[in-house]
Amino acid sequence: MSENKDPHVAESSVGGAKFVYDFTEGNRDLKDLLGGKGANLAEMTNLGLPVPPGFTITTEACKTYLDSGEEPTALRDEVSAHLEALEAKMGKKLGQADDPLLVSVRSGAKFSMPGMMDTVLNIGLSDKSVLGLSKQSGDDRFAWDSYRRLIQMFGKTVLGVDGELFEEALDAAKDLKKVTVDTDLEAADLKKLVTKFKKIVKTEAGRDFPQDPREQMDLAIKAVFDSWNGDRAKLYRRQERIPHDLGTAVNICSMVFGNLGPDSGTGVAFTRDPASGHQGVYGDYLQNAQGEDVVAGIRNTVPLAELESIDKKSYDQLMGIMETLENHYKDLCDIEFTIERGQLWMLQTRVGKRTAGAAFRIATQLVDQGLIDEAEALQRVTGAQLAQLMFPRFDEKAKVEQVGRGIAASPGAAVGKAVFDSYTAVKWSRSGEKVILVRRETNPDDLDGMIAAEGILTSRGGKTSHAAVVARGMGKTCVCGAEELEVDTKRRRMTVPGGHVVEEGDLISIDGSSGKVYLGEVPVVPSPVVEYFEGRMHAGADDADELVEAVHRIMAFADRKRSLRVRANADNAEDALRARRFGAQGIGLCRTEHMFLGDRRELVERLILADTEEEREESLRALLPLQKKDFVELFSAMDGLPVTVRLLDPPLHEFLPDITELSVRVALAESRQEPHENDLRLLQAVHRLHEQNPMLGLRGVRLGLVIPGLFTMQVRAIAEAAAERKSAKGDPRAEIMIPLVGTVQELEFVREEADQVIAEVEAATGTELKLSIGTMIELPRAAVTAGQIAEAAEFFSFGTNDLTQTVWGFSRDDVEASFFTAYLEKGIFGVSPFETIDKDGVGALVAAAAKAGRETRPDIKLGVCGEHGGDPESVHFFHEVGLDYVSCSPFRIPVARLEAGRAASSSKGSDHR
Repeated sequence: MSENKDPHVAESSVGGAKFVYDFTEGNRDLKDLLGGKGANLAEMTNLGLPVPPGFTITTEACKTYLDSGEEPTALRDEVSAHLEALEAKMGKKLGQADDPLLVSVRSGAKFSMPGMMDTVLNIGLSDKSVLGLSKQSGDDRFAWDSYRRLIQMFGKTVLGVDGELFEEALDAAKDLKKVTVDTDLEAADLKKLVTKFKKIVKTEAGRDFPQDPREQMDLAIKAVFDSWNGDRAKLYRRQERIPHDLGTAVNICSMVFGNLGPDSGTGVAFTRDPASGHQGVYGDYLQNAQGEDVVAGIRNTVPLAELESIDKKSYDQLMGIMETLENHYKDLCDIEFTIERGQLWMLQTRVGKRTAGAAFRIATQLVDQGLIDEAEALQRVTGAQLAQLMFPRFDEKAKVEQVGRGIAASPGAAVGKAVFDSYTAVKWSRSGEKVILVRRETNPDDLDGMIAAEGILTSRGGKTSHAAVVARGMGKTCVCGAEELEVDTKRRRMTVPGGHVVEEGDLISIDGSSGKVYLGEVPVVPSPVVEYFEGRMHAGADDADELVEAVHRIMAFADRKRSLRVRANADNAEDALRARRFGAQGIGLCRTEHMFLGDRRELVERLILADTEEEREESLRALLPLQKKDFVELFSAMDGLPVTVRLLDPPLHEFLPDITELSVRVALAESRQEPHENDLRLLQAVHRLHEQNPMLGLRGVRLGLVIPGLFTMQVRAIAEAAAERKSAKGDPRAEIMIPLVGTVQELEFVREEADQVIAEVEAATGTELKLSIGTMIELPRAAVTAGQIAEAAEFFSFGTNDLTQTVWGFSRDDVEASFFTAYLEKGIFGVSPFETIDKDGVGALVAAAAKAGRETRPDIKLGVCGEHGGDPESVHFFHEVGLDYVSCSPFRIPVARLEAGRAASSSKGSDHR
């Protein structure tokens, strides 16, 4: 921590707690305490950059307030001490009548939550101090513009007044003046608007707008604290998986003004393009404006490069500061700044949100520049971003009708029905419709609709507008600032050049990579990243684009770093070959029940209906060569790599016709006196096999124990297929997995039969087969008794889908449709336990079973084959508990490879959300 402490500020001694830090006291490593904004303001202050003086109220103060409903006892005195120090530094007092000190009160959580919490600017203005500001600045219009902004923001944010009422009054003032932008309103107009705004506050809030500047500040601080638990903030945290118990810091910063005339302004800058990752001058600037005008997108900005011709001195200084910050943070920086009459001030910096493509490009660029190493490069990208890059894109050869073009704010190819408000977007999405949310500009209240939509289209704003920033963070396709599109939200339609009207419900397509907007549905083609993984595009080739090259390099970093191997869940040779192209190091789950569908269902029916041992043996003999052929193809596709074959798992009734359909068929046949003996036998079998809860009934190892010959037929097919591949000079590495084992005795019984069959095949073929036998750990009892089960198992594969069901007592197919939505909305779940592993419950069993298995059998192989094997967060957990491999669907293999590398190279302190 910096020793450059303000002499006017005394440290709190109440219980040793300190709730307020001057900007000179903090640094960027104190994000947990000061929030991202406060920590970075302190860091910029330490770097000697032009930051307006101020102080930060810690997240601990917020958490105390939220827990108890009251601010910490010491907080008011600490704030008073820091305010006095700020006043001494600035030579003026908060809200004094002649030359008022004004401050902003801004939220600032550890993780960036753009627009989700509250900010109030111009605190300290009142009926008296606005006159002093007018006199001191020499600009009557500026003073009254600042005052109306305060009342508007304070009324909405602190007093809960409907923001639309202020907007309507502002629009009415512009209509009366016959102007379209607020900068055309004169001082007299704004003075009348202030009077109108105060009346709105009195009517809607039941109280006068506070004239005491300290009351304004205290109420604003509480409002920022409260906004942590606002609906939109909670929704955003759930979407971004940000913990709910962090709280927000509050930053009190002396105001600098961008709305003092044409030599003033405000802007947002990026050290690299957050959409593409390319180096250059990127950002937006708006003359004679305050910061919220840029972010809200209510006035269209000019590109940052134009600042050079507007104010060369400030532009050059800003470019130097941007270079300093990027080299200091060793990453893309997102910067907010204000120019006050030719004086540049830095209001915020943070590691900037970026698109998936930009993340990969920037990571490799920074490695090439020597700013970061390979391990850190892996922390700058995520599996979720890689998955985004694998989504399809629009077919450039398709016939299209382009109707507009805006700013390419967040890439992707989105097609959907146009909707013009958040409520409709959510409603239609829940009905299965794909929608594009179309707005003049978005605001934080649109978050529900933005999440529900396939993409977002606005007619105003730029790359730094609310829509752009939030869309990039969520990986949503977004086109902003399509000015030629006239969006009428009240009439629910959009007029495009040429007069064509897009009504709500009409299909449109938006390209977040080019900014183009099309009528109708544009067909899509595979992503070049998928083509690279499929082997149809080669990194380093002349026609390979730079994104593919960046992905190739990052994947090479990950493969060098990772200790977890990555296998595929694949049931046939075609899927296996694709998985191998995607980098699979074997098959971790071959579900043999999928091989019994289609034309083979009749053979399974005959097996189930068999009345005698001879009939059953006949059915098994018919299935054996078919199974063997399946395995020969599979072992050939994965030659030299392990293939884990799970013996038949699901309940047998799944291979029989639907009971209702079959009952109708039998009843109709009887009424018509038609032959129906076979259907009748089937119906009797269905009734015989019917179970109240089939997922906990006759399936898995239980089938092998009660239906003689079923598992031994499958083991023989595996062994004969392996022997055939060996005789053909292949290298089959088959592993036999027994499902749903709950006790070691079950495994021992099946294993004894399997070993006997394998020995018979070895003797008959003269081939030595090294087939390992293991089990799925998917029942709590199996996890608890894993030490015993390991005595008979050469490997464990954790079936985390069923383990999650049995640990939680959930029937997945039922609960996800019935109450999971409510659980997620209420915050009981941050994410579905079927999507990301429940570390405290299911994960604890996995960790304990892995430890117990290794204590019994040190060389036991441990893997996971549930859907969690391809989930980024879960992959990190499996690395931590020491598993040998994860297995997932072929499409998720690159994601799992990347996350395994990130898990192996992660270091404390890396935090690039």
